[in-house]
Formats: sequence, structure tokens, C-alpha cells
Amino acid sequence: MKLSDLFSREGLSLSFEVFPPKTDTVFESVRQATEEIATLRPAFMSVTYGAGGGTSRYTLDIAKNIKERYGVPTLAHLTCVSSTRETVHEKIEAMRAAGIQNVMALRGDIPADVSDAARAGWAYSHAVELVRELKSFGDEFCVGGACYPEVHPESANQREDIRYLREKVEAGCDFLTTQMFFDNNLFYNFLYKIREAGITVPVIPGIMPITNGNQVERAIKLSGSLMPQRFKALVDKFGTTPAAMKQAGIAYATDQIIDLFANGIKNVHVYSMNKPDVAAAIQQNLSDILG
Repeated sequence: MKLSDLFSREGLSLSFEVFPPKTDTVFESVRQATEEIATLRPAFMSVTYGAGGGTSRYTLDIAKNIKERYGVPTLAHLTCVSSTRETVHEKIEAMRAAGIQNVMALRGDIPADVSDAARAGWAYSHAVELVRELKSFGDEFCVGGACYPEVHPESANQREDIRYLREKVEAGCDFLTTQMFFDNNLFYNFLYKIREAGITVPVIPGIMPITNGNQVERAIKLSGSLMPQRFKALVDKFGTTPAAMKQAGIAYATDQIIDLFANGIKNVHVYSMNKPDVAAAIQQNLSDILG
């Protein structure tokens, strides 16, 4: 099923992101975790590509397994940074062969040791080029793109960021998924601004449950997210007590999701970090709300 069909439906939905293993040795444990999340019957599951494409060969395996064995629609991530056009086309053909209809088109992280001269020779410099590539196959793929409620870290300001985002949507993005955020007001403000800029595709908020105090620093580094005082107080109080922090983090994420649903957002995506128990707890907290 194409996600564009899901997003056009009435009713609320919850989906989860999982990531593939980095090595063969942990493939089975990761596969098992993703299968446990699939048994929750989420609206869909996205499977990440891995930094620098290092785990890209597992992305399709995980996505295909979820789709075929559990009947859960999947969204496979695809990055293009430092890839040749031939390599990207091979990945696209592999997705077509596996029956994957939904693709998250991302630039990917630029390796720290790459020179500007080397980057100038790349076939793809930005995600918009990958979006156009995928759309060259007609309507075969439902294509998603990333967006940043708190501004892309490489953008000079939000106005510039939204201008590039609109270019990506005009290239063919069918929907957008946000980077994690911890203050819903930032998302609402961002949504208002992009609607004013003429971006009308569905925007799916991404929520990250912080269930371990050590996750906070990494989350800030990855996303540049603003940590509200309310969230900082939670971490200060419970961050050194694992069980309490887990419960508090699940409650905070649940509260964010309820607020989003109450304010007219229909679809929410949860960055599960491959934790079936966390995914199950959040879903259970929303059982009567989701219906």
C-alpha cells in the first residue's frame, strides 16, 4: 500500500521507525526486534538506511520481511550522498523487485573527510535530485522527504530552509516526515509557515521517546533539537534511575502524541530505536484513542 493512500484516510494512526543492523553478527537480534514491533500492527514501519550507507544492504531485507511476513506497509530509506547514478539505480531496481512502493529520499550524512573538490564530482548533492530520480519512474513510488521544524543545521535560516523544502516537494515528494522535536509548539509554528509557503503535502511529525538519560546528548547532536525546560526537569529528576527514566520518557512521548492528535494531526511516526517494549507501551497508552 502506498502511504499517500493511508494519509488520505480519516482516523488516527501510529507508525514506527526501525533501523537495520550494522553487522552480520547482530542481524538476527535486530530482525527479531523489528518483527516484534511489526506484531503491534502499526500503520506502517520505516526502515533506515544507515550512516554513509554502511547498513544499506540490510535495509531492504528488513523492509521486505516486515511487508511479506506481517503485512505491514513499509517505507524504505534511500540515501544518495557519494553514490554513483548506477548504484542508486541498482538500489531502486532492488526495491521494485521486492515490491517496495514507499521510499524515503534522503541526501544522507556527508563524510567528514571529503573535500569540496570530491563533492563537486558526485552525481547527487541534494535529496531533491534523488526525489527527481525516483519520480522518473512515474507513479511507481510514493516518495517521502525529511523536514526540520527547528531548521536544517546547514541552512542559514528558516526562510531559506523552507524555500529548499518547497523545491523538494515540487520535485515530487508526496509527504514529509519531521526530524524529532520535544516541543510541539515548534512543530505547529513550522507547519503554519510551510502552509503559508504553499507546501500542502501531508507532514508527519516524528517523536523520539527518550528512555535513557544517555540518549539526551546524542539526540541533541543528531537533531539540534531544543530541549524544553519541562523535559530537562524530567531528565534531571529521573535520568540516573533507568526504570523511572524509561517510564517518564514513554509518558512524555505519549503526552506529545496525544497533544498532536488533539490538535488535528492524524498520523504520528515514532522513532522506536528498535525497542519493542517501548513501542508497545506507547501504543497501549493510546489504545482507546487510536480505536
